[in-house]
Amino acid sequence: MGRHFEVRAAAMAATAKAKSAIYMRASREIYAAAKSGEPDPNSNLALRAAIEKYRKQCPRDVIDRAIEKAKGGDTVAYIQGRYEFMGPSGSNIIVDTLTDNVNRALVTVRTICTRKGAKMASVAYNFEQLGALNFKYANASEIEEALILGDVDVTSVEDIGEGNVEVHVAPHALEDAKKVLADLGVTDFDRCEITMIPNEWVTASDDDLPKLKAMLEELDEAEDVQNVYTNVENL
Repeated sequence: MGRHFEVRAAAMAATAKAKSAIYMRASREIYAAAKSGEPDPNSNLALRAAIEKYRKQCPRDVIDRAIEKAKGGDTVAYIQGRYEFMGPSGSNIIVDTLTDNVNRALVTVRTICTRKGAKMASVAYNFEQLGALNFKYANASEIEEALILGDVDVTSVEDIGEGNVEVHVAPHALEDAKKVLADLGVTDFDRCEITMIPNEWVTASDDDLPKLKAMLEELDEAEDVQNVYTNVENL
């Protein structure tokens, strides 16, 4: 099935507050990527990946302003963080933050999760970091053959219905996969990013599902939260 592993992708722009949060995350991540090297996506792979990730989620001017800010004298230092939780119904939740205030990020994330019945626990081993690409193409087998012949480190190719294909590759192979797909005429992606994909899925009970949805919605709108991953299949 065509799972959107990264919770934000399924819930983006559901409310004005959520849309504002997306724009903030995009600006912060693109700014940090631009500051990590040259503020030019042609020579800065991290910046190119960040732009691709948010290209369909926010207006171009949000992206351009973040890059221009990085070119200027602004020196905000964003710090990455990761927090892991075991939640109701055997759910696993990973929360990535990008913040200029680590204490604020920790308190916010921990408060949201614990109030909804989750507790901090090591769960990252239940996930695999992979490159994920979603796009329109009529023949998934043709995609798989091209990737294999192109010596791309591909994990899976799946027809997810309605002319959509989902491809998973090793993180280092994401750009190689895009080059092979471009030769087949695929240059427009609904999703193109490095993400965390669960090794096993769980189904939340009817009692737990509302709590999990509320938790993820609050995390989605939290100021310092950048990405949220979960292994709950029936969200």
